[in-house]
Amino acid sequence: MMPYLSIITWAPFVGALLIMFTARHRPLLVRLIAVATTLVPAALSILVYVRYDREAAGFQFYEKVTLVPPLGISYELGVDGMSLLMVLLTSIIIVGGVFASWTITMRSQEFYALLLALVTGVYGVFVSLDLFVFFLFYELAVLPMYLLIGIWGSSGEVRPRGIFAWAYRETGVGTKEYAAMKLTLYLLFGSAFILVGIFALYVHAGASSFSFVAFEGTTFDPTVQRLVFFLFYIGFGILAGIWPLHTWSPDGHASAPTAVSMLHAGVLMKLGAYGVVRVGMGLLPDGASDLAWLVGLIACINVVYGALSAMAQTDLKYVIAYSSVSHMGLVMLGAATLTAAGLNGSVFQMFAHGVMTGLFFALVGLVYEKAHSREIFRMGGFGRVMPGIATAFTHFSARGAPIARGGSSPPSSARS
Repeated sequence: MMPYLSIITWAPFVGALLIMFTARHRPLLVRLIAVATTLVPAALSILVYVRYDREAAGFQFYEKVTLVPPLGISYELGVDGMSLLMVLLTSIIIVGGVFASWTITMRSQEFYALLLALVTGVYGVFVSLDLFVFFLFYELAVLPMYLLIGIWGSSGEVRPRGIFAWAYRETGVGTKEYAAMKLTLYLLFGSAFILVGIFALYVHAGASSFSFVAFEGTTFDPTVQRLVFFLFYIGFGILAGIWPLHTWSPDGHASAPTAVSMLHAGVLMKLGAYGVVRVGMGLLPDGASDLAWLVGLIACINVVYGALSAMAQTDLKYVIAYSSVSHMGLVMLGAATLTAAGLNGSVFQMFAHGVMTGLFFALVGLVYEKAHSREIFRMGGFGRVMPGIATAFTHFSARGAPIARGGSSPPSSARS
């Protein structure tokens, strides 16, 4: 059988290598390579989605290659209903992101190479069934963000006010360098929790591999389950934007270039929720059940706090960034129910919010290209100057509300 998942995962990485070694000083060729190596995974993800056997469910398109036999580390891939939708979402967002970056002229070679490396990590997380390789892909998806924001991002104006005004001035709040460093430190902090959790499972299972499938058949002690689930919840939850560890996210959204904002909100935050549901709840059901009240409580705070914060913003990117924090609260709230309907709704919300927020950030990028500002109160006459963008913005805003509520029943393929 053709290794569809490997091609989907590694095609962008091959594109990154081609760009770095063959496309210097040829910006059009850089763009064409980026388009080609993102369209191939997009086409294959649609093919995999169509060919997935919904009646059989479970992991399909399975691939396995042993990497380090003494430690039980393998290159093991597969998709089920949940990861299938996330792969499809990633392919939609990255294709849009490449076209949204078409006007980047400064060091476009490095920009596209890092963007394609990042999306390789995203695909790898969603299809990996070996937790050690899963973690490596997770880091590959996170680390390029530092350079993408720090070099190609934009700095916003944050007026220091209150008793901590001095701290704002000293730390450079609002600058792209501040946002990039804050994002990286938060996510690396979360990664430490995830790595400890993975090794704890490996040790307590007495396993000879890091295979998710092998861990599924292992019953862990309830105390171990509670502790490790908490580690996974904090580690993955930081990327999912859980309160109060969410503050890196709005700054990262606001400072990132358009394509990176699209990937950040549309896909990367879903990595966190996917990790909590797939690894935490999938392998540690008793621990998840004992701590479901905590997950639900923080999710409720996310929903309300994110919505109120979005209402108070005057920068378009910050509005969408805080609304994403609110929407991710809905994702975690659905997962906290630990029911089939709640988990299916959570996955559906991840997909719906990913598409919706990707469209919004693309539109904000177009607005900024023409207006050179994201300040809402400076956009009087927006509809007259940019009628097409204004119409699209209004349409997607109107469609966003029912989509975010998950108004229709989730597709059968979203089974976790």
